[in-house]
Amino acid sequence: MKTVQSPSGKLLAKHITADDIKDGLGFFSDDEDFIQVGTWRYEAGKDLLAHQHNLVERTVERTQEVLVIQKGSIQANIFDEDEAHTLLESFVVKQGEILVLLNGAHGYKILEDGTQVVEIKNGPYLGAEVDRVRI
Repeated sequence: MKTVQSPSGKLLAKHITADDIKDGLGFFSDDEDFIQVGTWRYEAGKDLLAHQHNLVERTVERTQEVLVIQKGSIQANIFDEDEAHTLLESFVVKQGEILVLLNGAHGYKILEDGTQVVEIKNGPYLGAEVDRVRI
């Protein structure tokens, strides 16, 4: 797993490749992250016990998102949270890989025709005017 940190040490992003996915259940997020990201890898016939999540009040201060590249590839650009939004790192995220965006700013360039991405983020969504600012 590759991580991107700001100069102050704040974790901004995690890039998860197929090589990072191990047998069983594994989580890549820290308990305090607003979005939790894990993977499963089991053999056929494995039964996972049914469960229901409890109603628990949570305070969410920031939208965090996860991209799963279904087909194609993107260039991810990760920026600091400073006033200048300094570009810290650019890298390619390919089919089957996962990008977890926790802090900072981000932008993308589509690298292949027909690229398909699943985006997952915490809600509720309050609209573009409240949830984000363009840099």
